Amino acid sequence: MSRRRLAILLALVPTTLLSSAGPVKQTPGVMLPTETLAATENVTSREPPQNAAQRDRAYPFYMPMQNLRTPAATLRIRCDASRAARREVYAGPSAESLYGRVEGGFEFIYEAYDSSGQPCVYPFAPWMPQIVGSTQGTQYIFRSSVPGVPVTFRTDDAWASINLRLFDLGPQRVHFEMRDIALDFPGAGEAKGAVHLEVTGVTRPGLLTAVIRRAKVFGGKNALFVPGGQTMVYVEDSEIRGNVGDNVDQEHSTYINGTLVSHLRNSVWYGQKGWIDVASGHQLKDKAYLRIYEDVTVANLPGVTTPSAMPLVDISAFGFTWSNNLRLKRVAPAQAPRDALVDLRTEIVYGAPENYPWNIMVSPDWRMPSSPLAALDQVYLSVFQNTVVESFRTEPYVFALRPQGLGVEPGTPTVMGNERTTRAQQRMVSLAFATRGTIRKPYSPEGWTYVDPALPPEASWVRDRDAFIRHALGLIGQ
Repeated sequence: MSRRRLAILLALVPTTLLSSAGPVKQTPGVMLPTETLAATENVTSREPPQNAAQRDRAYPFYMPMQNLRTPAATLRIRCDASRAARREVYAGPSAESLYGRVEGGFEFIYEAYDSSGQPCVYPFAPWMPQIVGSTQGTQYIFRSSVPGVPVTFRTDDAWASINLRLFDLGPQRVHFEMRDIALDFPGAGEAKGAVHLEVTGVTRPGLLTAVIRRAKVFGGKNALFVPGGQTMVYVEDSEIRGNVGDNVDQEHSTYINGTLVSHLRNSVWYGQKGWIDVASGHQLKDKAYLRIYEDVTVANLPGVTTPSAMPLVDISAFGFTWSNNLRLKRVAPAQAPRDALVDLRTEIVYGAPENYPWNIMVSPDWRMPSSPLAALDQVYLSVFQNTVVESFRTEPYVFALRPQGLGVEPGTPTVMGNERTTRAQQRMVSLAFATRGTIRKPYSPEGWTYVDPALPPEASWVRDRDAFIRHALGLIGQ
């Protein structure tokens, strides 16, 4: 690794999971490094194994991890024997002994090194058993045998995926975890996601938590796909590098659809598959109620395909977003690019109604107070701190906050009347601090938006990550 690359990586590493960054003096014209980000590069930090093992026992403070059951089945997979057989070969209990079915959760542990001392590359996709019986409190874990040492799964199989399939769970608590796993599935155009958390029908007080650490994911119609529901997703120290689906206008590098929380930390998204005459999908399409982005890089660098012309980050304006050290890189697409780099959209409703404390349409019982900065605890709020843009052009703006509408078209999630509502009717505010790079200004003209505002003392909580999380989840009783 070059010294220059190492310096870039160190700049991405946060100091501590428990701290929130304060104000930073704005410096116009700062740009990200201009070297090409190749699809084969390791763009995330790799901690020594002993540090990785320590980090693996830490979870976000808001994620309830108590009362989870130890997985009933632990399967250990040998490297060299599995490579020779081109399927899992087990050290100890085998898949055959389970008859392809598991009750009570499972943990798959893959031997980290091959006989030559190199990280193991398995020439297939991981096998997934059928989940049966009671799922309350169960865990489903995929990991390397050595924390911090990645194993790779590589295959051209059209259906290659890690696919957790659980339906109609109701009020049950389930946990998924993937650590030190690289998925290289260049032919998986049929899989909904290279990682597909196909867990549906979870109702309160049930909850699915998903933790992905030190992962690389490539393949599927979406490299990471999470359907809507009572789900919290946490991704750290990872690289999501694009999809291989054929519907380039409707598939994305990551699609998080109407969940409770998406928390992305010290990770990189790039390589959304584009098309010569279609604007294409997004690098990060995230419709969670609460979104936390810390030291995240998002780029439309395409790898072997045409770059997408769409906004790099497509999120819902409904709910809450807190971001610090978001880095956005745009190279020239085949089409004229869409102007926004981060699009806070309102034309489609995602998520269950109980996930929102206030009406997400304009309402006669709300008018924006004369001093919106003194009412930040009463509005849907997005806060972007220290965002840096590098683009092939001077971007007209970075963020767009779209207007709320009048209602939903019957039988659809489509919002009507966004263009007919007034500014006073909006219950959304967005703040940007220390935005810099190849841009003219931080915001498009719509909405209640503020650049480097002087906040009143009672609004200082919006700069504090943990206080922001507590506020957003507290509004819906989480």
